[in-house]
Amino acid sequence: MRKVVLYIAMSLDGYIADSNGKVNWLHGHSDNEKDIDTYSTFIKDVDTIVMGWNTYYQITTELSSNEWIYENLTSYIITHRLLSSTDNIKFVQDNPCNIVKNLKQEQGKAIWICGGANIIYPLVQNQFIDEYYISIIPTILGSGIRLFDKSSNEIKLKLVHTQTYNGITELVYICR
Repeated sequence: MRKVVLYIAMSLDGYIADSNGKVNWLHGHSDNEKDIDTYSTFIKDVDTIVMGWNTYYQITTELSSNEWIYENLTSYIITHRLLSSTDNIKFVQDNPCNIVKNLKQEQGKAIWICGGANIIYPLVQNQFIDEYYISIIPTILGSGIRLFDKSSNEIKLKLVHTQTYNGITELVYICR
């Protein structure tokens, strides 16, 4: 079965976006220090991305408006909008758990859960995430969109890797 990975950054106090949904605070503590490129290593083992409409919209309007940055991957955008899919961008009107359950049965590399919170919450709650790759950004936002919502399930994890650079701490956990 394919592995499902939550690869995401959050503030020290657990937010993935500020109160306005912005992520312009996602950087280390100094522009003069070199960041380690862990994304390039991570993405080599991924061929599918799952994200919500808000994440897709933010990528296409703010972060990379000229080109789809995940062109070589199959992207599933969960939305209530009826939009036309392309070869590599699939707009789907289903719940995240059903989509991931079906994708796990297919052949392929890892499935990256890219965001947002409404996609992540049910996947965490129903224990569909196999690996949590979380970068802790040296910022306290105080409010915003939380990575983890209240949960009725306890999920035990095992820390398998850590590294720090430029004030950022990366943590990799697997379910135990």
